[in-house]
Amino acid sequence: MNVYKTLAGIYVTDDSKIFLIEEEWDALVNRENLFAYLKESVSGKQEVAGESWKDSIQAPIGSQEVWAAGVTYLRSRDARMEESKNAGGADFYSMVYNAERPELFFKALPHRVVGPGKQVFIRKDSKWNVPEPELTLFINSKGSVQGYTIGNDMSSRDIEGENPLYLPQAKVYNNSAALGPSLYVPEHFISLETEIKIIIRRNGTTIFENAIQLNKMKRNFTELVEYLFREYDFENGAYLMTGTGMIPPNDFSLMIDDEISITVDEIGTLTNSVAQRQAK
Repeated sequence: MNVYKTLAGIYVTDDSKIFLIEEEWDALVNRENLFAYLKESVSGKQEVAGESWKDSIQAPIGSQEVWAAGVTYLRSRDARMEESKNAGGADFYSMVYNAERPELFFKALPHRVVGPGKQVFIRKDSKWNVPEPELTLFINSKGSVQGYTIGNDMSSRDIEGENPLYLPQAKVYNNSAALGPSLYVPEHFISLETEIKIIIRRNGTTIFENAIQLNKMKRNFTELVEYLFREYDFENGAYLMTGTGMIPPNDFSLMIDDEISITVDEIGTLTNSVAQRQAK
């Protein structure tokens, strides 16, 4: 089942049927067994006609914080080591890849998260910017994974590479995170054979394309969630981006008006255009 947050309300798809759920987002997604609750909620309910609701799909987030995990794929480790070698930080990424404790960092508050069709930003003070396509977990307030969405963890590689302590500036800024298009709520855990695919287009031409399966992750979801919830309370749950295994070559950087499309089976495709924050 997929849950969509729109300007017109919350819609749930079940076996290609569409239903409107009259409930507040934070309360809905924090149900202990969300799949069973959604099944019961749409049972006997009248199906919604038409698809006009799709025109106002928002990021599937209420008051949740967004966190992220780093260096969970070998490709990510290698890229981080290469970008930071001149600053003497390469060994840190090798160590965290093999360490028991994962790298976890704060990514965004809800007002800095954008949904499908919206603009993600690249920093004006960065010359090397990339998207990072990531399966993103929704974890309820009790620490239970209840659903999945697509995340784009926008990153300024030159800033992070200059010094690992600059990570917050490389990762956390306006429109630096995108989520969507839906919150996928399956009956069972998502398959590790699930593929994440990214396509970047410039002036209508594909300039980068890649794909990877979840089974290439070194970390598992359980350990990432356990570490995140060790010393944090999330009253309305949290989102956790699980890292990327796809990073464009070193001579690639995003440009204004590029289009980023990230696809995950069952969840859909998250598409965003690239822009810069306008000065006030």
